[in-house]
Amino acid sequence: MLELLSPAGSPEAVVAAVQNGADAIYLGLEGGMNARRGAKNFSREEYLNAVQYCRERGCRVYVTLNTLVNDRELEAAAEIARFLSDSGADAVLVQDLGLARVLRSVCPDLPLHASTQMSVHNLAGVHAAAQMGLKRVVLARELNREQIRFIAAHSPIELEVFVHGALCFCHSGQCYLSALIGRRSGNRGACAQPCRMQYSMGRRMDDYPMSLRDNCLVSHLAELDAMGVKCVKIEGRMKRPEYTAIVTGIYDRAVHEGVQPTERDMERLTLAFSREGFTDGYYTGKKQDMHGVRGETPEEVRELFAEVRRSYASGERRRVPVDFHIEVRRGRETVLTAHDSADNSVSVRGSVPQEAARAPLTREGVTNQLYRTGGTQYLCRDVTGVIENGLYLSAASINALRRAALTELSAARMEPERRRTRLTLPPVHPVAAPERMKLNIQPLTLAQLTPQLAELRPDNLCLPLEFFSPGETGIELAERLAPFAGTGTGLIAVFPRVVTDTELDALGENLERARTAGVREALVGNLGHVALARGAGFETVRGDFGLNVFNSQATQVLRDAGLASATASFELRLSQVRDMEKCLDTELIVYGRLPCMVSDQDILTRAGVGPGADQSAALSDRMGSMFPVVREFGCRNVILNAHKLFLADKLEDVAACGLWAGRLLFTTESPRECVQIVQRYLGKNDYQPNGLTRGLYYRGVE
Repeated sequence: MLELLSPAGSPEAVVAAVQNGADAIYLGLEGGMNARRGAKNFSREEYLNAVQYCRERGCRVYVTLNTLVNDRELEAAAEIARFLSDSGADAVLVQDLGLARVLRSVCPDLPLHASTQMSVHNLAGVHAAAQMGLKRVVLARELNREQIRFIAAHSPIELEVFVHGALCFCHSGQCYLSALIGRRSGNRGACAQPCRMQYSMGRRMDDYPMSLRDNCLVSHLAELDAMGVKCVKIEGRMKRPEYTAIVTGIYDRAVHEGVQPTERDMERLTLAFSREGFTDGYYTGKKQDMHGVRGETPEEVRELFAEVRRSYASGERRRVPVDFHIEVRRGRETVLTAHDSADNSVSVRGSVPQEAARAPLTREGVTNQLYRTGGTQYLCRDVTGVIENGLYLSAASINALRRAALTELSAARMEPERRRTRLTLPPVHPVAAPERMKLNIQPLTLAQLTPQLAELRPDNLCLPLEFFSPGETGIELAERLAPFAGTGTGLIAVFPRVVTDTELDALGENLERARTAGVREALVGNLGHVALARGAGFETVRGDFGLNVFNSQATQVLRDAGLASATASFELRLSQVRDMEKCLDTELIVYGRLPCMVSDQDILTRAGVGPGADQSAALSDRMGSMFPVVREFGCRNVILNAHKLFLADKLEDVAACGLWAGRLLFTTESPRECVQIVQRYLGKNDYQPNGLTRGLYYRGVE
């Protein structure tokens, strides 16, 4: 049966979730390092109380450490993990590859789950997570039923699927918009949700092209169960406890009783929280009409929330079955044993029974006393035992035995398993910094590859795999690459950040053409794509920015996976990049419109922009900033930053970082501008673009 996982953004939400049927809850601790820093989160004392409350009632507790962690924070994260492991957390969710390595080392018995922030969207990604020692993967929200079914049929570890709550416009873990425009990083748990704001695409400022309705898969749960999905997850740690109670209760009946939601249930879900209704568009593949915004809160919500609050705060609705066995014998202390379905068994002793003067004990009378577990979290299921004839024991004595047995049983249920912990972080093995920083170029269009650019002899061309398409595109690529032959410029094929299992065949054609064109190196932005690149015959695999390399441990993970280089996260400050112990060659993006988002939503088509390779549009925010939107593999849309990152006048600071290469991202630049920019980075002119930014390399993120 599916595990129902509910959000707990506060101690009250723990009660709301558990009393409404959650099999597990997930929460975050105070102090950050979880993707909902804006939730109330839990002090350590509150967390320990929550663990006890949940374990008594048979509910598992998962804790989120699912943000990127810098080198200075790794020791603190390890200490938190040791505390969580010792206190009996059932699992920890992680995003950061380096942190996952640390936790596997310092808490080898603590189960780790790959957060949706790890961007796992295909079977190869699931296998990569399994090889890292993770026990479960939360799949990307954008997958449809066939993609989930395929992964579930072949997965070596457990799978978790989001079934209710907010949908991000961007693939989780790949959104940098909030960071780039306001230093509030979604990858650090501080997202300001700029996707919920108004934007214009050539019309009035009255549209919300990036605000999606909430996901609702309550009618598809049986299908997910049949696929072999282990867990279904409700989003909402930022929402009220009453929301948790309502949604959990409706999903509890659907998961555990097979009861489909009624019209009234759907109305309650809508009142609890919705954005102009719900959507199952990603799951069903019907993505055309998934947009919605949050409207005014109806008056009846207050009444509903008050009703719901009374229901979960008024007493125990979650009852744990328990069996009693009692022995009442002459001349011996009375013994009562309590046993639960988790094989916890405790025994307590009471007074010696007396000879009955008038009304001796009967099995029926003792059974009735032991069944009186009301007001507790326990429900007596069965009573067995031996009661010798002619004996007397007061009702107060039997009640005291029952209370004592249940107290001991609670203590047994709350006892955490013993786990190993280690005090030191795993070692890393840095490599020496190269003597010279290479200059790599990544174009967006074939037109940007010119003879004039070839004359500047860039060290490497990072070519999107879309360039290796059949027909005229392939012919034009060969012509465009001809001037680079003999210049010493290397060719690297750039994988799209998202490649689902159903897209592998289409991508395979491009991979074969890249190999035929002599490309022997691949640049991948997802851990699952390493195996895809190797399977396609690429001899060298390098790591792109989508891997979110944020600390030294992450570079060691990529080195252990056989990668030749890594791209440091552009959410780091230059000083952090400089101080990072680099376990393999490290690259940094030093020019261009940084990609803010990659989305399965085709807002270009909605704006009337056709599928032509060179066609693009721009989103305009309320401040007048223009964010270009371009297409990527699979008709996905990539939103680019409004300003161009420019560091040509800061190359001394960049060089101090000990980098293998600096990469120039060309997006909306003309072929002539591309040449001018490369010349500037080579020190051959004083070109400077309009609307430049230093990115986050000096100011960092929250």
